[in-house]
Amino acid sequence: MIADDDEKWLAAAIAAVKQNAFYMQRAIDSNNLKDALKFSAQMLSELRTSKLSPHKYYELYMRVFNELGTLEIFFKEETGRGCSIAELYELVQHAGNILPRLYLLCTIGSVYIKSKDVTATDILKDLVEMCRAVQHPLRGLFLRSYLAQVTRDKLPSIGSDLEGDGDAHMNALEFVLQNFTEMNKLWVRMQHQGPSREKEKREKERNELRDLVGKNLHVLSQLEGVDLGIYRDTVLPRILEQVVNCKDELAQCYLMDCIIQVFPDDFHLQTLDVLLGACPQLQPSVDIKTVLSGLMERLSNYAASSVEALPNFLQVEAFSKLNYAIGKVVEAQVDLPAAASVTLYLFLLKFTLHVYSDRLDYVDQVLGSCVTQLSATGKLCDDKAAKQIVAFLSAPLEKYNNVVTILKLTNYPLVMEYLDRETNKAMAIILVQSVFKNNTHIATADEVDALFELAKGLMKDFDGTIDDEIDEEDFQEEQNLVARLVNKLYIDDPEEMSKIIFTVRKHIVAGGPKRLPLTIPPLVFSALKLIRRLRGGDENPFGDDASATPKRILQLLSETVEVLSDVSAPDLALRLYLQCAQAANNCELETVAYEFFTKAYLLYEEEISDSKAQVTALRLIIGTLQRMRVFNVENRDTLTHKATGYSARLLRKPDQCRAVYECAHLFWADECENLKDGERVVLCLKRAQRIADAVQQMANASRGTSSTGSVSLYVELLNKYLYFLEKGNQQVTGDTIKSLAELIKSETKKVESGAEPFINSTLRYIEFQRQQEDGGMNEKYEKIKMEWFE
Repeated sequence: MIADDDEKWLAAAIAAVKQNAFYMQRAIDSNNLKDALKFSAQMLSELRTSKLSPHKYYELYMRVFNELGTLEIFFKEETGRGCSIAELYELVQHAGNILPRLYLLCTIGSVYIKSKDVTATDILKDLVEMCRAVQHPLRGLFLRSYLAQVTRDKLPSIGSDLEGDGDAHMNALEFVLQNFTEMNKLWVRMQHQGPSREKEKREKERNELRDLVGKNLHVLSQLEGVDLGIYRDTVLPRILEQVVNCKDELAQCYLMDCIIQVFPDDFHLQTLDVLLGACPQLQPSVDIKTVLSGLMERLSNYAASSVEALPNFLQVEAFSKLNYAIGKVVEAQVDLPAAASVTLYLFLLKFTLHVYSDRLDYVDQVLGSCVTQLSATGKLCDDKAAKQIVAFLSAPLEKYNNVVTILKLTNYPLVMEYLDRETNKAMAIILVQSVFKNNTHIATADEVDALFELAKGLMKDFDGTIDDEIDEEDFQEEQNLVARLVNKLYIDDPEEMSKIIFTVRKHIVAGGPKRLPLTIPPLVFSALKLIRRLRGGDENPFGDDASATPKRILQLLSETVEVLSDVSAPDLALRLYLQCAQAANNCELETVAYEFFTKAYLLYEEEISDSKAQVTALRLIIGTLQRMRVFNVENRDTLTHKATGYSARLLRKPDQCRAVYECAHLFWADECENLKDGERVVLCLKRAQRIADAVQQMANASRGTSSTGSVSLYVELLNKYLYFLEKGNQQVTGDTIKSLAELIKSETKKVESGAEPFINSTLRYIEFQRQQEDGGMNEKYEKIKMEWFE
């Protein structure tokens, strides 16, 4: 309903303006000054309305403004025809209503200034004072806007044809400042026009009119003769006085932004303390972060665009002033949200990184200021504040692209302490990913310790609690990232590398039972890599107290892997024990190697109960033990005896058979003559055959036919015999092989077993070796007399 009334009133007013403008134009065409003034005054009277909203009033004003341009031209022509401009200036003051009178005065005043019959200063002073007569906020604001518009190109500034005396440009400055002050007062007063229930609507309307006020500041910035001294001593203090005293949120926020945007960068730099001094005096509801961010962004761009400007930043101590000002703002606005205060320091940090990138002490100081502010807040539960903290911590990382540089910032980890679990983890991921992205080389144990401390949200449970809701796939990816980081840590100095491993171990073992199976293996293999590097050197090249000796590192690994057996990961622990045993073997540390095997056996006996896991573990034990050369006869026999005993106690007979014949390899080593016991090899193989016979008997008893599995066991045994025959085991005879082959043949005749391809392949291999003339292999195979080849 109100909108319909607005349209109706506007239409009526525009119709009246058009009608009076028509008669005014007809009077102008006939050079009838009296009627021209009469109808122009009637046209201007339409602007006296109080019924229109600011938006509609603006439409009406623009209609009138266009017509006043025609009237101004007419006044110029009248003076050219001999009419006194002074008399015209007096004549228009006889208009009956104040508002039309002042519009006409402004119009004729602009012509008066151009005539140079009087100084521009006198006319401007007269006009700006007389406009005080209109105190209605909306009407007065548009009247003064019109005054500023028609006099904009007629201000006496240095170098213009209206310059006048030496102080004329100061008079022009005073005129603009005075008009700005009055316009701002009128604009602020608009908030009180109308019922309180429409306050939000009025604020929106006021916001649409803000450029009318801001244009004055733009005019000020364009005035010739306004140098740094005048700006510092006159312009800025007068503007800030009005900004602070108006106590209006909308006006303060907009005008501060206008100041920052319209005046030159070097002016801001040289008057930084004055501008920043006003910030704590603004209303608490003012979005101060937007104001200060705009200022710091301009100064940053200024520094980037002009190398010559950088010394000025140091000279005026821009960083100290900005840091102090932000602290005062935060102190003054006690209800400032945590997100807003962090955002302020984020903008200061970006400014510092841009302008003072080589001053890490400044960067750390900003971080420290943020910590001081957050200390009153505690852990951040607000998502917005947490995101700002992540952006805050990411800024120096993106600038320097080097985590090692970040580690030099003592306040960096203190800021991270205020993040909640998920955000802390997210920031830790960003830090670790940066290491890979920038291929950062971390050279000391102290740096590793600092990095792992920063990334602890990724490496250990937060506050000792386990997050059960985490997605398993995400968790795996996170810990893979940690594993990659551990693998990346490498330096040429073995002593320092050893310290790094000890440091990493300290952090890894505190990671909690869910993480250890994923993070301990890369630590172990990194340590084993170091052991391989040390193996070729002296027994202890760094002295008795050095940490970089194979024995000390292996002792550390023994303690580390033992942790896995406490967190229900015996399979993995056994594998790692065996890896460490091989490393001890290569370093000729018999006692250490035996200890690792002992722990592996204990795990097998006490922790590994699943039959399939036992088979896998036993194969690993046999394979590792077969390669060990460091043990004396007694130790080797003890370990071998245990392995063969485990083989015979497996749950399934086929698994027993295979494990037993694999144990035959424990008694034969090609490169070591004292580890070639052909008799015990054959003993293992015969024992395996007896187990295979039992499997065959069970199969015949249950199904009455031969089974594929049992025949396959015989064929596998046949291949083992052939292997040891080729290796020169004199205890493997042709008769033994012939006997086994005939057994296979008889079993396959009973029923189609499905093992024929395996059998045929083995037979072809035997025939091939019998036909070889070189290498002596044919002589060994000639011992085998089988009907298959007769």
